[in-house]
Amino acid sequence: MRVLPTDPGALLIVYTDGAARGNPGPAGIGVHITSEEGRTVKTLSEGIGPATNNVAEYRAALAGLRLAVELGARRILLRADSRLLIEQMEGRFRVKNPTLRVLHKEARELLKGFESVSMEHVPRKANAEADALANEGVDAWLAEHDWEPPGADPSLFEP
Repeated sequence: MRVLPTDPGALLIVYTDGAARGNPGPAGIGVHITSEEGRTVKTLSEGIGPATNNVAEYRAALAGLRLAVELGARRILLRADSRLLIEQMEGRFRVKNPTLRVLHKEARELLKGFESVSMEHVPRKANAEADALANEGVDAWLAEHDWEPPGADPSLFEP
């Protein structure tokens, strides 16, 4: 059963995490949204297929932001254990990777829909629920797909 905050415009805390087994490799995203009081409002676990860890982190943040919009949040606190994601989203690190640039731009556009946004880099242990959800997403994707990690080019081992 989904539990909504009494005021959907109240501050929602959006924990996000992306996981990739291999880099790139099978990836998943996890989102855990809570009220200010710590009550779970919404969760999401999804496999996204082969991706890098950084792409998975951005995809998780995007999913979390979209869910916050759907829930009617006006104020959010985005928490992630990816320092790169938070530093890039706050404008302290440049976004060099072309794929991440597209995802970054999309996330920045979503942020414009909130009255206030704060972001925090948190230790992995403080993001345990989103981390578990991301790994569940990877497991679910792997259960439905035959995944063969790309092998090394055999010519690399020839004299």
